[in-house]
Amino acid sequence: MKENENIVWHNHQISQAERANMKGQKPCILWFTGLSGSGKSTVANAVENLLFQQGKHTYLLDGDNVRHGLNKGLSFSDADRIENIRRVGEVAKLFSDAGLIVITAFISPFKADRDMVRALVKPDEFIEVFIDTPLSVCEQRDPKGLYKKARAGEIKDFTGIDSPYEAPEKPEICIVNDDILIEQAAQQVIDYLKCHQYI
Repeated sequence: MKENENIVWHNHQISQAERANMKGQKPCILWFTGLSGSGKSTVANAVENLLFQQGKHTYLLDGDNVRHGLNKGLSFSDADRIENIRRVGEVAKLFSDAGLIVITAFISPFKADRDMVRALVKPDEFIEVFIDTPLSVCEQRDPKGLYKKARAGEIKDFTGIDSPYEAPEKPEICIVNDDILIEQAAQQVIDYLKCHQYI
């Protein structure tokens, strides 16, 4: 017997469009990607705050927070990084189906993994937000002291040091987060959402 032979998809009576219409917004996944220390979580939080002030329905999935629960036990090996993003992608898809504007903040270093999540939803439902901050700036900030530990060999498989980061080639939104205010960075995302009628 095949593994999924007895599992059948159950269709909902209420559609994604109906849920979204009730909330007065167009659901989507704002996928923030960038190096550690690039400002992903900070900008993502600022975006959610601005959307909340406008009465929009959101949920923020943060890399560190998710590893305390849903992805607890996963390492930072390539295989576990892939599984980490796969799980988050499936959760983000469910939240988007509920009509929410989903905000995620994950390094998600591999292009194939981000493309995998994009393929889970409708073409205009996945919005890649590249927080493009130079490695030198990220290392200078080093808010968690992780780069220092990685350089000292205390952390293995650290993105940007001994594990690669594949920058997005054509992100929907690219924010150069070097010497700009957090509010300015967040407003770029809000402007995109307004321009494309998500909000």
